[in-house]
Amino acid sequence: MEIKDLKPALIWRCFDEITKVPRPSCHEEQIREYLIDFAKKHNIDYKTDKCGNVVMRKAATPGHENAPTVILQAHMDMVCEKNSDVEHDFLKDPINTYIDGEWVKAKGTTLGADNGIGMAAAMAVMIDDTLEHGPVEALFTINEEIGLEGAQNLGEDMIQGTMLLNLDSEDDGEIFVGCAGGIDTTAVFSYKKSVAPEHFDYLKVSVSGLLGGHSGSDINTGRANANKLIARFIWECSQKWDVVVAEFDGGNLRNAIPREAHAIFGIHTEHKEAMKKHLAKYIEEIKNEYKGVEPVMNFEIEKVERPEYCIDSETSLALVRALYSAPHGVYSMSRDLEGLVETSTNLAAVKMIEDDKIRVTTSQRSSVESRKNDIAGQVEAHFQLAGAEVSHSDGYPGWAPNMESPIMKISADAYEELFGVKPAIKAIHAGLECGLFLSKYPHLDMVSFGPTMTGVHSPDEKLLIPTVEKFWQHLCRVLTKVANS
Repeated sequence: MEIKDLKPALIWRCFDEITKVPRPSCHEEQIREYLIDFAKKHNIDYKTDKCGNVVMRKAATPGHENAPTVILQAHMDMVCEKNSDVEHDFLKDPINTYIDGEWVKAKGTTLGADNGIGMAAAMAVMIDDTLEHGPVEALFTINEEIGLEGAQNLGEDMIQGTMLLNLDSEDDGEIFVGCAGGIDTTAVFSYKKSVAPEHFDYLKVSVSGLLGGHSGSDINTGRANANKLIARFIWECSQKWDVVVAEFDGGNLRNAIPREAHAIFGIHTEHKEAMKKHLAKYIEEIKNEYKGVEPVMNFEIEKVERPEYCIDSETSLALVRALYSAPHGVYSMSRDLEGLVETSTNLAAVKMIEDDKIRVTTSQRSSVESRKNDIAGQVEAHFQLAGAEVSHSDGYPGWAPNMESPIMKISADAYEELFGVKPAIKAIHAGLECGLFLSKYPHLDMVSFGPTMTGVHSPDEKLLIPTVEKFWQHLCRVLTKVANS
């Protein structure tokens, strides 16, 4: 069976079509054209703004013209992560989906259910003539995963609704009414090329197979950070022997916990065997530390040819020290909502850029604005001490919970009516676009919900099939209840 044959048919067919359209962050041209063609094909009124966002509008079913207009919101882009042994061009290739029991997965890449299934739900509403609803708008934003660009630059006249359903959550039975704000901090090390010394053995040490995951919703799981594991090993070696570093590469996206990293380094030939024994001990210790957390952790070391150049010793030592000691993970927990991470930081990526620079990307989140700025400041100070030049993104605001929200009550009642249990009302440590919408449209009443998916932002991403039907039923019931409110 293919995913287009699953039920409910409309949402799965739309999702299947979406998976065939390349849509990396910052490259939404193809998915935007697909949405516009979809609107034209079904005679749906649509509009775009200068930024590239798309909104579709559907009139109310007869008798409900005066009901509040509901906005269904999802983002077009997807996180593009793949396993290192997989050949896949995210700018050209469709996602290779398959069904595994009750789950939909992708072969070796992210699935893009974040937020493709939200897009599919909004599109299905646009073409389902059996639904009872008031006026509906479907808003599709660009570049949510890298800077929330679409929400940041949403045209002032794009939406008219007063209630917004953000379809970008990942847990059935949970309704979200708040989220963290975020800011990215980038440190750039400048280095000089140093001739790689002779009488050294050069080795590539790699770690792979880590779970990784979303740097917001998964940051409290205690998963290993590939960048820190490699930096820790090289730092330990540097405390025993002279070490030179030729290359360091790890992680990719600011909002993904890094799953893979490697470094090429050199050690004097006479110390090579001692270093290998130390690596074996190190691997044993690390696997014990993450026992029960990281089911698959692969360390590899292989000899490589002597490179022409290395990073100068002062900079390489500063880089390794900074990566090893950099803060990563949960910084503080909320005192208002039990179990909610308040503030965190993610040591996301290390990349050698240009000919003489190394860029370290980090991402900070907090539901308290001053704490968000504080943790970003601490990261800045940390890398300044190591000699790096540090800059920050503009950041985005959090979304403060409104426990008196009418759409929250409608959504909670709809879920309980359908499934006989009360949904959990929560805030999420991940960033949603809702805070930015609220800054532009202060009157908006918002909630966020969606089906269950796990492994988001990693090639382990998967979507739980039975919850998609529940998600669809819940969305339809909410629209009907708003129409009759």
